[in-house]
Amino acid sequence: MTQEVRQPATTGPEPRLTGVRNFRDVGGLPTADGRRVRPGVLFRSGHLAHADARDTDFLASLRLHTVFDFRNADDIALEGPDVALPGTRNVNLPLSDPAQHAGFWHTVRNGDLAALDAALGGGRGAARMAASYRSLVLDRTAEHSRMLALLTADAESAAVPALLHCAAGKDRAGTSMAIILLALDVERSAIEADYLESNARHRRYKVVRGDGSTGAAIDPAVSALLDPLFEARIEYLRAAFDTIEERWGTVDRYLEQGLGLAPAARARLQERLLTR
Repeated sequence: MTQEVRQPATTGPEPRLTGVRNFRDVGGLPTADGRRVRPGVLFRSGHLAHADARDTDFLASLRLHTVFDFRNADDIALEGPDVALPGTRNVNLPLSDPAQHAGFWHTVRNGDLAALDAALGGGRGAARMAASYRSLVLDRTAEHSRMLALLTADAESAAVPALLHCAAGKDRAGTSMAIILLALDVERSAIEADYLESNARHRRYKVVRGDGSTGAAIDPAVSALLDPLFEARIEYLRAAFDTIEERWGTVDRYLEQGLGLAPAARARLQERLLTR
């Protein structure tokens, strides 16, 4: 018997939100056995700190049980806390250490062309991003295990409908969403296609430099160096997938041994989040 989940009041075409970037419902993605992700139960986005009144009304209409916020303390201090949504629990699971990369992100925000070239030029930016995706798999098993435990909890306390976000909704949220979709047996090509949706112009994270420049006002040479950090590139996500296979051999072993997702809990997750 299918377990009950809180159904959203609003479904249909993707909304164009003003203060929230990269929002989407992953409902409809196909699984290997012909099922699909149920619409209205699993969403992803950038942070919710700048949601305006209309955005907030829309988000409230989704009747979210849980918002998973993967930002760290520095992110939250910079952007602000998420807007409060009635009846919604906010679960903060930081997936990066602010102290570890503080100097690097200071360079990204304030560094001159020479400093940025030293940090990011010659393929160093892309290599850094691929390494961060590997780290999200290897070093954040406790956080991803907790996320899955909340999603597979007893029906009365299950964290669905759920929205996952980080700052841009691309890397930390993208990897976490990919893990859920792997547990649902969503086709790998569909997971990758959804990940690449973050590159759409209206979804892209709004980069603001320390001098206040943004968009076309940023020096094109600087923009070219920053692009590897703010683009969704398929090689990044595949670095995460490769890491799973290198460390655990198979996705099934990763989920069960690495994240503690027992077969019965995985079946419950699929029953809860999939439909024919």
